[in-house]
Amino acid sequence: MSYLDFLLNPLLSLDPTPSNPILTIFIIATIIAFIIVVLQKLLIDFDKMHELQAEMKALQKEFQAAQKSGDPKALAKVQKKQAELLPKNKELMTMQLKPTIITTIPILIIYYGMIGNYAISHVVINIASVQYYLLLIPVWNIIWTQANPLTINFFGWYILASFTMSFIFRRIFGLNTM
Repeated sequence: MSYLDFLLNPLLSLDPTPSNPILTIFIIATIIAFIIVVLQKLLIDFDKMHELQAEMKALQKEFQAAQKSGDPKALAKVQKKQAELLPKNKELMTMQLKPTIITTIPILIIYYGMIGNYAISHVVINIASVQYYLLLIPVWNIIWTQANPLTINFFGWYILASFTMSFIFRRIFGLNTM
C-alpha cells in the first residue's frame, strides 16, 4: 500500500498489462520529464548561459596561452579577468541549480510512492542479449546487480523512459545546454 495509490491506481487500471505496468511507469516518467524541461525553460536564461560559458571558455584559452608564454603580466591580467567572472560564474551555477532544487523533493516523493506500490515496484522487463549490451547494462551491473541480468526492474525502466522523454522534450523546446 502506497500513499500515492490514489494517483497510481487509476493509471494502473488504464494499463493494458496491470500485472506488469510498463506503460504506467512510462507515463509517470514522461510527465516528470515534461515538468522538469518546462521548469528549465522558464527558469534558465539559455542565451545568457551560453554567453557566460563562451566567456569562460575564451578565458580558459587565454589562461593556457599566458601560462605557456610564461609572461607574468599576461598571467596577472588573465587572473584579474577570472576574478571578475567569479560572480557571473556563481550566477550561472545558481541559474542551473534552481530547477533541480525545485524538482528534487517532488520527484523523491513520487519515486518512493512508486516503490510502495506493489504492482509498480515489481515490474520486470525481459530483454534480449543484444539489448543488454546496447543499454549498457554491463556498466549498470558494476554498481547494481540483479539475479537475472537480462531483465530491467521498474527503476531501470523509469530511468530509460525519463532520459529518453527528457531528450525529446528538450529538442521540442529547443533547449541545448552544450
